[in-house]
Amino acid sequence: MDNIRFLLVIAFAMIVLLLWQAWQKDYGLQPIAQIESAAVADVKEDLPATTNTPAQPQSEEQQIAAAPLAAVPAVAIVTVKTDVIALEIDMQGGTIQNLDLLNYPVEKDNTIVNSIRKLVGLEAAEKNHQPVRLFNSSPEKMFIAQSGLIAASGNTAAPDHHSIYSHEANSYVLAEGQDSLTVPLTWTDNNGLAMTKAFVFKRGSYEITLNQNVKNNSGKDWSGRQYSQLLRVPFKENTGNMLTAGMRAYDGGVVYTEKDKYKKINFDDMVDDNLDVATQGGWAAMIQHYFASAWIPPADAENHFYTKHLKDERYVIGSYSPSVTVANNTETQFVSRLFSGPKIQPVMEKIAPGLELTVDYSVLTFIGKPIYWLLNKIHSFTNNWGFAIIGVTMCIKLLMFPLTQASFISMARMRKIQPRLKELQERFADDRPRFNKEMMDMYKKEKVNPLGGCLPILFQIPVFMSLYWVLSETVEFRQAPFLLWIQDLSAMDPFLVLPVIMGITMKIQQGLNPPPIDPVQAKILKMFPLVFTVFFLFFPAGLVLYWVVNNTLSIIQQTYITKKINAQA
Repeated sequence: MDNIRFLLVIAFAMIVLLLWQAWQKDYGLQPIAQIESAAVADVKEDLPATTNTPAQPQSEEQQIAAAPLAAVPAVAIVTVKTDVIALEIDMQGGTIQNLDLLNYPVEKDNTIVNSIRKLVGLEAAEKNHQPVRLFNSSPEKMFIAQSGLIAASGNTAAPDHHSIYSHEANSYVLAEGQDSLTVPLTWTDNNGLAMTKAFVFKRGSYEITLNQNVKNNSGKDWSGRQYSQLLRVPFKENTGNMLTAGMRAYDGGVVYTEKDKYKKINFDDMVDDNLDVATQGGWAAMIQHYFASAWIPPADAENHFYTKHLKDERYVIGSYSPSVTVANNTETQFVSRLFSGPKIQPVMEKIAPGLELTVDYSVLTFIGKPIYWLLNKIHSFTNNWGFAIIGVTMCIKLLMFPLTQASFISMARMRKIQPRLKELQERFADDRPRFNKEMMDMYKKEKVNPLGGCLPILFQIPVFMSLYWVLSETVEFRQAPFLLWIQDLSAMDPFLVLPVIMGITMKIQQGLNPPPIDPVQAKILKMFPLVFTVFFLFFPAGLVLYWVVNNTLSIIQQTYITKKINAQA
């Protein structure tokens, strides 16, 4: 039958596409032009400062990012701990590093799985219970948040992220009953310029406010601007199996501007060209699976956003403010905010416009967003994301009820006329055109649409893909338990029970459909449940749960319709 061929082509194309994307991601060759441009950038940064020719003035981006990361010996570290994060502040530049998300362990125990393993004589699987480390000072996973000031030409130098700050205490802890915590750092020079860099932390918040207060007692006006940037070295995390690796979450830079709104700037883009754009408000971020870090400058100012590719495969994305003049014997304050935490959309919506878009549902965002909204609403009643998935499946099924109803009626009628079609095939075995004409006449007379079974599947494909992105990218599903052994809806079923149930329901539903007349197609069709069961072994348990519930509801609906059609004269 034509619809079976169509299904085969769709399934095969999806598998090939996923495998190709995964291969390109892991093994694709980097264009030679990118490698050459990176090498040229390194040479420019490594030019000696002492030459006989006058030094060319550096751009503001070069002033910010060109200096080596370890310009001076290691200095003091201040530790900070709130109820949700723990981090370090390096006194060289007041740089934030080694930020841990205390409520998000790398892995969690599954007591039911461990109990079953013990029953069969196996040791419990070792888990990494350490919190997820978002900022990291280790060279192979370098990811830090830098900030400072840039002095205008001819002005007294200002402290940047290589300057050494003084601190009052070695550690700060947000105490019980305390709503906020301020960590002040100070810097002074011999010309009368002083700066206090204060980080403000709030209870239950992943947002850090940075206040840079400049006091000018230099005897003349001082002009300068603030900057904030994220420096990162790309590193590969465990990307799972080949079938799902092609759909992995985006990992790289993002800029939100008034003109372009949400725009991805991956590491290859930073190699090719430096971003240089000014906009009112906006923000710059580095995002990854489940988590994001974003510097958010003042929304009422025109901010300049930039990127830069440095040597040792370091990448920078950030912004600097308009220049501000501070008169002698006066002071001013620069303010910016840093978000570094899980990509929880309702939280991010309140922090900055468009920040929730870092939860990337790919090109199917227009479907993924409503699905997430509905999941969130149902979860507010059930307090279980597994039951929320079941609720969404029922809502989708209800929405598609008219379409599936017409499809199942058509298939029930098709099944009823199968013996007559078999007779036609035998009668006109040597006359294919005549057989096709008689068959189409019978379809028309019995009101059968041979392609009716394809329409629900066509609508299901984008919903299925959108739900995959929602389950894979939404941090609320990370390590979210359902029932019994399913303690992480974003990971594959540890005992592969759900995929097997899915295969069984698919086989049952297949038995309700009219078998194809062609024996070759019939044999291929019988392999579908097995092929899809293997395919679904590697998908998140939440996605398989959706398909099991969807198949079960379809079986109930189709069984009722088939019995009703067969009962008719």
